[in-house]
Amino acid sequence: QVLSLCDLPAECGVDHPNVGDLFPADVIERAREYREIIGPSGTGAYTHSQGILGFRKHVASFIEARDGYPSFSGDIFLTNGASAGIAMVLQGLLANNNDAVMIPIPQYPIYSALITKLGGRQVGYYLDENLNWAVTREELDRKLEKAKKEGLEVKALAMINPGNPSGNLMTHCDIQTVAEFCAEHGIVLLADEVYQANVYGEHAQFVSAKKVAVDCRLRDLQLVSFHSTSKGLIGECGRRGGFMEMHNIDPYVQSQLYKLASSDLCSGVVGQIMTSLMVRPPNPSGESFELFRKETTGIFEGLKERAKKLVEGLNQIPGIQCVPAEAAMYAFPSVEVPQKAIDRAKEMGTTPDNLYALSLLKETGICVVPAS
Repeated sequence: QVLSLCDLPAECGVDHPNVGDLFPADVIERAREYREIIGPSGTGAYTHSQGILGFRKHVASFIEARDGYPSFSGDIFLTNGASAGIAMVLQGLLANNNDAVMIPIPQYPIYSALITKLGGRQVGYYLDENLNWAVTREELDRKLEKAKKEGLEVKALAMINPGNPSGNLMTHCDIQTVAEFCAEHGIVLLADEVYQANVYGEHAQFVSAKKVAVDCRLRDLQLVSFHSTSKGLIGECGRRGGFMEMHNIDPYVQSQLYKLASSDLCSGVVGQIMTSLMVRPPNPSGESFELFRKETTGIFEGLKERAKKLVEGLNQIPGIQCVPAEAAMYAFPSVEVPQKAIDRAKEMGTTPDNLYALSLLKETGICVVPAS
């Protein structure tokens, strides 16, 4: 409703004599505010390369309220979803094929795909299923040392919290381990936090990487955090929005990122509006709040119920084990392939995971990606 009143000419929308018959009062008020912020050029024009200042101020206020620490609009970039921000930062950091990024295994495939596309190298660090998909300092040190011996320069480390595809929620201590490692070695921490609203675990609470960095006084940590409208509990109507926040980033790197943002002109204005709506939902006293609460609660409880049912169902299948899904929209089961199946795969000249995937497809019609 807010989007439609921002897009429509004023005489057909906010200034129409019957607008109050068609739209709630708080929607009309918010649309007037946004039209003022956008200016006379409207939603069809280019904006500042980092995004419209008023909307970046809304994001900064959201971060301050979430973390309890200051956030500045000058450090905020509004993006076409988190993926666009991740791509921009990696492009700014990777200069040659000896530059590397540490990524979690298992991981969201955009990281490996973008690193390959940009000519960089990936260094996988393994998450420990027995530690609820946390990573140990020993694992990080081991993989960094191995990368150095191979002549690689690790520029950044990607951390996905809540986990994709592991479905875990990192604790303050889990994040501190990663943040201290990055701070000590001058590695830029890329905190992918797009599922921060989707937390299902009992008494579980999302903690941002920035909050941990400031709590622990990690003054040497360079951090970029990402969030996206498409991953939260707000319906985005196919309009992709998101933001990234720079924290303590080297001024030269930040200037290069601004140049990259400028070369792409700006993110979509409608996506910028959606991002502001995500971080500034309806006021509880407003006319729209009850519908907003009903819709978001319905979506959240549906996701929570499905996460529980999925894990319970997987754990009832012989040979499959799955730790509880605490957050995001994923569960990551472990499939134990019997020795006879492994032997049969060797006879057929294929791998056990490939044999399992093809057998599952043939017997049940269920399609999975072979991997191990």
